[in-house]
Amino acid sequence: MRRFALIACFAALPAAAEVTSPSGRTVDCYCTDSQGGRVEMGERTCLSVGGRVFMARCDMSLNVPIWRDTGESCVTG
Repeated sequence: MRRFALIACFAALPAAAEVTSPSGRTVDCYCTDSQGGRVEMGERTCLSVGGRVFMARCDMSLNVPIWRDTGESCVTG
């Protein structure tokens, strides 16, 4: 299970997230997991934050990548 994740958005080559800087360059946006691994926009994972466990999707809000709660429970198995 992945825990609280950091979020990153860096200037780079064009990617799936279509965000551009004022200079017109495409910004490569993605979320990161608790180990620093890259998580692409739209991917979902189970997060544990402050004792709460929930399913979250890597999404955009005001041109910033965020983990958005999907309202679904995490699948355990």
